[in-house]
Amino acid sequence: MTKGIAKATTLRNVVVTVPTWNEALNVESLVAALLALNGEASPYVYEVLVADDDSPDGTWQLVARQCELDMRVHLLHRKSDRGRGRAGREAFLKALDMGADAVIEMDADFSHPPRYIPEMVSKLDAGYDLVLGSRGVAGGKDLGRPLTRRSVTKLANLYIRLLLGLTVRDCNSGFRAWRASALRAIRVEKTVSHGPAIVQELLFKAARARLAICEIPIEFVERERGESSLTLRKLMQGYWMVLRLRWWALTGKLGKKP
Repeated sequence: MTKGIAKATTLRNVVVTVPTWNEALNVESLVAALLALNGEASPYVYEVLVADDDSPDGTWQLVARQCELDMRVHLLHRKSDRGRGRAGREAFLKALDMGADAVIEMDADFSHPPRYIPEMVSKLDAGYDLVLGSRGVAGGKDLGRPLTRRSVTKLANLYIRLLLGLTVRDCNSGFRAWRASALRAIRVEKTVSHGPAIVQELLFKAARARLAICEIPIEFVERERGESSLTLRKLMQGYWMVLRLRWWALTGKLGKKP
């Protein structure tokens, strides 16, 4: 999907947002890997913003300690209105307030390898508004997950693509790079999804706004440490949200919800 490629501009400040829940086993290593993207050869300055929903395993405390050691690490310690969607929205808004030119969203469990981020940002710098790390394009891989889960992912993608009229191959990817201007264009502050469906909601709004979207192949890697917070109930709520998004679009209410 490459509609209306924007005129390329030079990006500088990149904020990587990481919503977390019980990721104490991963978060310190991930933050270190993200900060390591900074270097003499990098044209970008990377900062890390962790939005933690008061994890009982002490994730936020580990991040708070890293904040004291490095000014490029930031923490949103969320104690109310919790959920993946709410954490994602608040992190986006905070990144914009920080003056980000580009904002990355990714998971904390290393299923989204940080090594792809420079390529994603360079695509933004070339003129795209949104870049997805994708399992669905040539070269993309889904590693370490059983056949049943890979099949469910493919069926879910088909369902989302057909219902929302999307051409993106990996609609479930939560590994994305946004221009700050793109987040403003889709009025990210109006995001309504409480859970993981924020991924589909923002993608749908970006497509309807005719933003320039592309996908790059990544190797999606199943987590090795910790447990996923994604449950069957959350998945079903996400599929229901897709139906609601379609209905709101048909009735002219999309983007007007509080």
